[in-house]
Amino acid sequence: MRWGVLQFPGSCDERDALLACERAGGEARLVWHESRDLDGVDAVVVPGGFSYGDYLRAGAIARFSPAMEAVAEFAAAGGPVLGICNGFQVLCEAGLLPGALLRNENLRFVCRQVRLVEAGPGEDAGRTLSIPAKHGEGRYYAPPEVLDRLEANGQIAYRYARGENPNGSLRDIAGVRNEAGNVLGLMPHPEHAVDPLTGSTDGLRVFEAVAGARA
Repeated sequence: MRWGVLQFPGSCDERDALLACERAGGEARLVWHESRDLDGVDAVVVPGGFSYGDYLRAGAIARFSPAMEAVAEFAAAGGPVLGICNGFQVLCEAGLLPGALLRNENLRFVCRQVRLVEAGPGEDAGRTLSIPAKHGEGRYYAPPEVLDRLEANGQIAYRYARGENPNGSLRDIAGVRNEAGNVLGLMPHPEHAVDPLTGSTDGLRVFEAVAGARA
């Protein structure tokens, strides 16, 4: 398994994502935002941080980068893509995932451990993961008809556990998939939950699920 981790000006979690990819199995390399060459990777991670300083709006500039053009083509061909926090915002801005991420309901940056519940079809639905969240614009929003469609199609990948929604996301949504199931975005940071020393290895399940979506 060969992973490519994008790096934008303002990325801050790409090194942790590299380590998480390697621990999930395989090798990982950085892909600079100006490059359209994904170098034959099997999966792509769009990491967290503050791409382009979050100017205009989180992810609004990064979505126009040459690397994201390549990611869009990769995803259209069935390649697995994982967007984490700012990466989730970028994927929504690029139209690779539905909805948008708005400022947290309390207008404050949050940084704490949260419990996620695996959603959608499958035998692991309902399983709880402990993963840290750190964001200021993590409130998932989509019109009611889009939310209903996501529910019906099993595109909601993760929800915040009851009482642990840190940002006011509609229907407690923490992560969603595209219709094909090969593009996943979530706000909490699974790359920070891959070592027992940090209190949880539950994040590895997210990377392993992405690896399992390889076309």
